[in-house]
Amino acid sequence: MAKNGSVICIVLDGVGIGAAPDAHLYHDEQANTLGNTAATTGGLVMPNMAALGLGTIAPIQGVPAQRPSRGNAGRMREVSKGKDSTTGHWEFSGIIMENDFPYYPAGFPKDVVEKFCRLTGCGGILGNSAASGTVIIDQLGEEHARTGYPIVYTSADSVFQIAANEAVIPLERLYELCTIAREQVMVGPHAVGRVIARPFIGTKGNYKRTTNRRDFSLFPPAVTVLDLLQERNIPTIGIGKIDDLFAGKGLSEKIHTKSNAEGIEETIAWTKRTKSGFIFTNLVDFDALFGHRQDAPGMKGALEYFDTQLPRIIDAMKPEDLLIITADHGNDPTDNSTDHSREYVPLVVFSPSGKQNVDLGIRQTFADLGKTVAEYFGAVPNVLKGTSFLDQVM
Repeated sequence: MAKNGSVICIVLDGVGIGAAPDAHLYHDEQANTLGNTAATTGGLVMPNMAALGLGTIAPIQGVPAQRPSRGNAGRMREVSKGKDSTTGHWEFSGIIMENDFPYYPAGFPKDVVEKFCRLTGCGGILGNSAASGTVIIDQLGEEHARTGYPIVYTSADSVFQIAANEAVIPLERLYELCTIAREQVMVGPHAVGRVIARPFIGTKGNYKRTTNRRDFSLFPPAVTVLDLLQERNIPTIGIGKIDDLFAGKGLSEKIHTKSNAEGIEETIAWTKRTKSGFIFTNLVDFDALFGHRQDAPGMKGALEYFDTQLPRIIDAMKPEDLLIITADHGNDPTDNSTDHSREYVPLVVFSPSGKQNVDLGIRQTFADLGKTVAEYFGAVPNVLKGTSFLDQVM
C-alpha cells in the first residue's frame, strides 16, 4: 500500500565506508573514506548521524555505535562494474550494468581526438592524458590561454573531461563542446559514462575550479524508478548533479546547485513544499573538493557541516516521509590516489513515524534503494532489480 508522503534521498558523493569485497580488482583494498578520514583527523564530530545509527555500521573514530538508534542503518555493496557516480546512481535507480564503460588510461585514440577537433572546430586540444584535474590545469593553463585550445583529459573513471579558463572559452562555448563530444564523438565503443565540463579561473599558480561544472551523462539504458514514478504522476525532484547523471530522464524538476550548502537548502525547501514526491539530492563537495584533492581535513569539515544541518532536514519532514542517506562510491582522501575507491556505502534511514534501531545489514546491491522507493509509492517495481527494505523501516 502506497505511503502518504515523500522520500528524500541524499547522496553524500564519494563518502564510502570501507573496501568492498571486490576492491582488490580496483586496487582499493585499504580504502575507507569515512574511517580513514576520521582516523587521520582526530575523529569526526557527527552526533546527529550517530543518533541515526551511522556508528553501528562500521568503526568510525568519534562516532559512537549508538544503541538504540533513532534510525536504521546498514551498508550497501555495488554489483555493477565501476566506481563512478553514473554507475552508482543508475544502480540506485534499478539498473545493474553488466558491462563496464570504456576507460582510457593512455589518453584518447587519434581518431577520437581528430573527430572532436573536426566537429567542434577548436583547431586542437591540449593534454589528452589521464590526470588530476587540478594538476593538469596548472601545467597547461598558460598554453591554453595562449592557444585557445581546450584541455582534454580523463581519469581512472570513464570520463571525457574538458577544462577551460572561463576567460578563454566562455561557459556556453564550453558546454557546446561537451554537448558535441557527448552526442557525436563519445558514442558507440567510446560511449564513456560522462563528458564533464571543468571550467576554471585565474592565472598561473592561482588557478581555481569554478562551481560551473556540468556533467553530460548517457541516457539510462533501461527503465528506472524515476520513470516508474513519473508514469504515476509522482513528482521527481533532482537536486545537484542528478539531472546530469540521468541526462534529465525521469525528472519533473531539475535544480542545479553550486555547493553542499545550497543543495541542503534546496532539499529542505522541496521537502517542505512537496506533499508527496521523490526528492533525490546529490551533495558533490565531498567528492569534488576533498576526495579528489586528497584533503582529509576538508572532508572532515564537510561531513561535520552536513551533520549540523541534519536536524533542519528532519524538522522539515512530515510524519510519513522517509529519509535515506547514502553514497554512490568512495573517494578516500587519505589513499595514494586522487580517484574514486570501490567501497561499501553507508545506508542510514529514518522516518518520523517509522521503525527505529533496525540493523539493515549488508544490502547486496545499491538497487535495493530504488526498489524501496518504488514500493513506498505503490509503483509496480517488478522491472527493477533489488530487494525492498521498506517493511524493515516503516
